[in-house]
Amino acid sequence: MGALRPQTMLLEFTINDNPVDMLSAILEQAPRIVGFGIYIWNVEQTTRLIADLKRVRPQTIVVLGGPEVSYDTDGQAILALADYLITGEGDHAFRELCAQLLDLAAASGTSLLQAPAIPKIIHAPVPQLDQIQLPYDLYSDEDIANRVIYVEASRGCPFTCEFCLSALEIPVRLFELNQFLAAMQTLFDRGARQFKFVDRTFNLNLRVSRAILQFFLDRCEPGLFLHFEMIPDRLPESLRELIVKFPPGVLQFEIGVQSFNDDVSLLISRPQDNVKLEENFRFLRDHSGVHIHADLIVGLPGETLESFGHGFDRMFALRPQEIQVGILKRLKGTPIVRHDAEWQMVYSPSPPFEILSNRLLNFATLHRLRRFARYWDLIGNSGNFTATLRLMIDDRTSAFECLLRFSDWLYARERRRHGISLIRLFERLFEFLTSEDQHLPQAVAETLWNDYTRGGRRDRPAFLKQFELDAPPPRPLVTQGIPARQGRHLDSD
Repeated sequence: MGALRPQTMLLEFTINDNPVDMLSAILEQAPRIVGFGIYIWNVEQTTRLIADLKRVRPQTIVVLGGPEVSYDTDGQAILALADYLITGEGDHAFRELCAQLLDLAAASGTSLLQAPAIPKIIHAPVPQLDQIQLPYDLYSDEDIANRVIYVEASRGCPFTCEFCLSALEIPVRLFELNQFLAAMQTLFDRGARQFKFVDRTFNLNLRVSRAILQFFLDRCEPGLFLHFEMIPDRLPESLRELIVKFPPGVLQFEIGVQSFNDDVSLLISRPQDNVKLEENFRFLRDHSGVHIHADLIVGLPGETLESFGHGFDRMFALRPQEIQVGILKRLKGTPIVRHDAEWQMVYSPSPPFEILSNRLLNFATLHRLRRFARYWDLIGNSGNFTATLRLMIDDRTSAFECLLRFSDWLYARERRRHGISLIRLFERLFEFLTSEDQHLPQAVAETLWNDYTRGGRRDRPAFLKQFELDAPPPRPLVTQGIPARQGRHLDSD
């Protein structure tokens, strides 16, 4: 914000906050201009918030920015409420607009609303990163003590994956390395230990990747946690030799595989070497302490139920600690829309704009996979059922077919995807494994008890009280500084 920084207040809210409370917090600052960052996750709540703001304080200038409003601007309700829209990266453009509005009002003695010389939609030029002041001093001591700190060493992506907005951000631009590392040192000195890099392709520039990994390796201590988004088929020896030096629980790699179907990958402009990908996964699982969060997408054009299941099985065999099964979303501006006619892609018109059906997956099948994704998150990604999964799925069984069968069975009884308690899941798994899979009740009880007590629980659920079971083990030591979800997977195979 430059010279306007002393007049600027940064407010943060979540989508769970009450809109009236958010409005009150904003108006307490008596702002003349308010800027909102708009994403698929907050556009509906922010639309309501801005509508109320304009009713209460119509003279307040509202400026929008962010990916949800930077493309396909016609017909968006939130744009009708706003005074200005900045598309693209607004690092400089927002400051310049604010300064222009304030100068015009001061020179003419009129209100900020009367500035016809400024267009409503402002297309921001791509800023040079060496002209951007790094913002990390804005993190408060409370942020550093209680939050994962988001940082970026680069912007842009060299790939053109058609479902992703990063396909529009070519080329990749890098922040000056020494300046960036100096900022990381300042954060580290202030006590920051949990860093999430939002770079779309952290392992693209090996010189920079190595320098950042070496920086944190030199400062590695208990509680350090680093999250990176990685290209799945690019892990040369120069990175491997650093990765293996980090102790378990420090590094988390988010790896977007999305599909193992080569035809689908080519169709969406995302070619990848799946053989190399599998080799990299095996290396990470067998020789490093990296926690792998791998992504697959349901609903891509050309993907069938069978081919998705085959891809899930390939992923499951590689043993990442998490497999995130996501539903394809039609993000505004992405080239995925070129497949709408040929593949009969039908999306919800409401955020987050998920696929409802396509030529190969009707609505019923896609919703079946949506339930599968939710239940897999509860059973597989939660880390609560590691022993139970080994009992449920053996080397001769398709993991996808087994889990889809359980998903169908569970939904037939619960008729919901959310609000199923942990105790209820344990009880339902016992019922499924004994009645449907014909496992011996004692063996199932022992397996579930193993999972139930592994996290330190000592009470015995009612459905297990009839069985002879070992006393629960001593409560485990708590690892400080590691995000809860990531920490739960440290002992999973």
